[in-house]
Amino acid sequence: MRISYNAPVTLSFGLAAATIHLLDTILAGALTSAFFVVYPDFSFLNPLDYVRIWGHVLGHANWEHLLANFTFILLLGPILEEKYGSKLLLWLMVATALITGLLNVLFFTTALLGASGVVYLFIVLASITNIRQGEIPLTLVLVAALFLGKEVLGSFAADNVSQFAHILGGAVGGAFGLLMVGKKSAS
Repeated sequence: MRISYNAPVTLSFGLAAATIHLLDTILAGALTSAFFVVYPDFSFLNPLDYVRIWGHVLGHANWEHLLANFTFILLLGPILEEKYGSKLLLWLMVATALITGLLNVLFFTTALLGASGVVYLFIVLASITNIRQGEIPLTLVLVAALFLGKEVLGSFAADNVSQFAHILGGAVGGAFGLLMVGKKSAS
């Protein structure tokens, strides 16, 4: 038996985020704060702001933050990559990063970092991977109620967590999953 690189987008994403955080730890936080945080004072004239608007999903506040996100990503990513294909899943991840980053700049006065939006994209999308035409899976209803409902309630707390990114990531996953009903998957 040999070990296979079975989910290239998921694994590459995880390795990139872990490498960035390891280097950030060595550099005492300078790497993440310079390149992997979306700041509310976005400038169309600053090229680094364009990197940050999607790259924030690779930066994490600490190892606990990174491990919490990638526990879900490594669990769900291979299933989603097999179902939808690596290219499509990568496109969804990039779209989620761009949407959450851009809307955070437009509507919030806080910084944004971490892959939580992608986590919620994966959670909701995984809950509807076996959806059929004319049906709403109970798993989708329960995931929406439990995961997204918790985020809506949590949005009233001052806790440095971007519930908005979680909700938006879940909305992207749900919208895409519902659009894919009846279409052929990658497998």
